[in-house]
Amino acid sequence: MISRPENKRGLPPTAAPDRRPLVALHDVVKVYPTPDGGFPALRGVSAEVFPGEFVGVIGKSGAGKSTLLNMITGVDHLSSGQVVVRANGHAVSIHDLSESDLALFRGRTIGVVHQSFQLLAMLTLLENVMLPMDLTGRYSRRRSREQALELLRLVDIEEHAHKLPSLISGGQQQRVAIARSLANDPPLLVADEPTGSLDSVTAETVFGVFEHLVAQGRTIVMVTHDHGLAPRFSRCLYLADGELVPGEPPLPATPPPGHRKVLR
Repeated sequence: MISRPENKRGLPPTAAPDRRPLVALHDVVKVYPTPDGGFPALRGVSAEVFPGEFVGVIGKSGAGKSTLLNMITGVDHLSSGQVVVRANGHAVSIHDLSESDLALFRGRTIGVVHQSFQLLAMLTLLENVMLPMDLTGRYSRRRSREQALELLRLVDIEEHAHKLPSLISGGQQQRVAIARSLANDPPLLVADEPTGSLDSVTAETVFGVFEHLVAQGRTIVMVTHDHGLAPRFSRCLYLADGELVPGEPPLPATPPPGHRKVLR
């Protein structure tokens, strides 16, 4: 189900806090080849993301933020290190999977929201949201349609379900992209500058959608260059020149007790 009953902490009433990381990066290095030698985009990054967190990855352009997301999603190969994502109670070292297994795992486990929306222009909004479900074969066609309509309702865009992307605004398209990222009910969402191409009013509305999802118990990792958003994340990771650096988030991190301390 998309919506779940919540208590004041945003957890299902019968759920106990989960102290295991949903994502764990261990000494992740990514070096891109260049004519002048290797360019280190990430330099030994270690971090953890826990269930229910809204983690902001903050840094300037070129700091390695998008590369970090690519390592978490597995769309790019790491040079060394390990990325572990937990799904259905099992911890999976995603970069050890074959390309086909990784594609299936990613489709069912990680929802991705891009800055540029990346909706298919020839499909209706409803069909765009149904597409990930069709590709993974998780639901019947009828159930996929019902799920897609429910997700469009969640982001308040259901009335436009049968329109093409070109007929709605950029902010509305980003809402559809968020709905699409939730299509297979993944435990993890990652968003790469999802408000970067929107005006301030629309960006605020879209960010509010993410906050609503976190309040429902979703786990989100979001990349941004906007330090002003730091107080609205539950925790921040600060990147500079491919390394995690000490930062002073306005709100202190409060990960579950008993976890291994990592640099924020």
